[in-house]
Amino acid sequence: MKKGQIFEGVIERVDFPNKGIIYIREEDRYVTVKNGIPGQKVRFVINKFKRGNAEGRLLEVLEKSPLETRKPVCSIFPACGGCMYQTMPYEEQMKMKEGQIRRLMDEAVRGDYTFEGVKASPKEFGYRNKMEFSFGDEYKDGPLSLGLHKKGSTYDVLTAGDCRLVHEDMNKILLCVLEYFRERNVSYYKKMQHTGYLRHLLLRRGDTTGEILVNLVTTTQEEHDLTLLVSRLLELKLEGKIVGILHILNDSLSDVVKSDETRILYGQDFFYEKLLGLEFKITPFSFFQPNTKGAEVLYETVREYIGDIRDLTVFDLFSGTGTISQVLAPVAKKVVGVEIVEEAVEAARENAARNGISNCKFIAGDVFQVLDEIEEKPDVIVLDPPRDGIHPKALPKILNYGVERIVYISCKMTSLARDLEMMQIAGYRVEKMTAVDQFCETVHVETVCLLSKLNTKQHIEINLDMDELDLTDAEKKATYQEIKDYVLEHSGLKVSSLYIAQVKQQCGIIERENYNKPKSEDAKQPQCPPDKEKAIKEALTHFGMI
Repeated sequence: MKKGQIFEGVIERVDFPNKGIIYIREEDRYVTVKNGIPGQKVRFVINKFKRGNAEGRLLEVLEKSPLETRKPVCSIFPACGGCMYQTMPYEEQMKMKEGQIRRLMDEAVRGDYTFEGVKASPKEFGYRNKMEFSFGDEYKDGPLSLGLHKKGSTYDVLTAGDCRLVHEDMNKILLCVLEYFRERNVSYYKKMQHTGYLRHLLLRRGDTTGEILVNLVTTTQEEHDLTLLVSRLLELKLEGKIVGILHILNDSLSDVVKSDETRILYGQDFFYEKLLGLEFKITPFSFFQPNTKGAEVLYETVREYIGDIRDLTVFDLFSGTGTISQVLAPVAKKVVGVEIVEEAVEAARENAARNGISNCKFIAGDVFQVLDEIEEKPDVIVLDPPRDGIHPKALPKILNYGVERIVYISCKMTSLARDLEMMQIAGYRVEKMTAVDQFCETVHVETVCLLSKLNTKQHIEINLDMDELDLTDAEKKATYQEIKDYVLEHSGLKVSSLYIAQVKQQCGIIERENYNKPKSEDAKQPQCPPDKEKAIKEALTHFGMI
């Protein structure tokens, strides 16, 4: 097998995130191909070898999957990469996501735990309260388009005038804006040349209030009178109501929605949304869960998992605009939220005051630094980090509090699996786990995990000092995950970090001090089975570690 070769095969399963797994019999190896559905027969080209694993690029779908029993719900499917699973029944989507979580977590979690399945979103379609649309063209030198990027393309933009992920109000606004600028032959911003005017259309709509904020993002390279555009937007027959139309100026070279200057063309620069009986003020760049009804399911789950906190102090780390803090505050003694984005902290304080909540304290700063300065000590901790998880230098500080319960909310299950390794080493046990499907028709899902502190006689524990984060010479050659991937690919076996550590010690490879070393004399460790020991040694040999 080499780059450029073309193969055909059936996608056996889809792993997170969006990785279709295909077995090529004539090569006796697996290939990862993105953007497919389990059961599809596809044609693909080998385009990459990464850590010995072959990756392919999808060329075409030769046969539909037996799971594809629904017709597409929008006009740009399957070219658009926004919601690629829409032809699968919703129940099958949730089954697929449950399988992805179980495959990852069954390997990451030590011992038994309860998996409570995937909780459905109350709304399968029209659930997104925020959407960023891009200006561009569908093909080179084609007419102006406004919508979502074509699957696998950085430049081609498909007009999403009938997108089913958003409320119909947003589609009407999009088509109105597109027609206005097409009539005037206004240029769009070309990312390679850094020239042009139109960049993005950012729409936000309160799911419960119906209040809409329209944000037009352009460069300063041209000047256009937008008065008539405002009039046209306000004349639209919408179910909700436009409360603000903003012109955001952005001359950044990067393709991100940001503001160098914001001009209010109509109304105000905020709207209100309600969640679990609380009211939140939302600005153009405020973080708020994109699925309001799904967020209610998520936060009710967090409240259930955290248990009785009437007399307890809760740390809400990576608190954003303080939604979780305020949901927990009525049933807690005190809640302390820590968030690095100052704007989000200000919004959290304002929202708490609006909701009459007085037992919440919000601190602006990096979790890593704030935990050294804060006087309060938590009884319970809630973690809701960014997609990449918790910084490895911040996690030991969190774990050193030794609280009885931690609730971890993750929007990227691979990051959760990685962080669980250190948390379990530090003496925490995964009690139970569930997922909330906030992103229907996509591979993404929110995972909620409850961990409890174990008795020292019943667990494996290490001291988490900062210098232990440095890699040994042996570890620089291959990470634990690389060893796991190699073993799985070449022997079909799944091995844990504990087993790898045991085999490395047998082979005389120096580990970090105290790594996987029991604190008490009578602590029990499972021993690596002979077949897995052999497979791990083969991997260590491959990476030149023995």
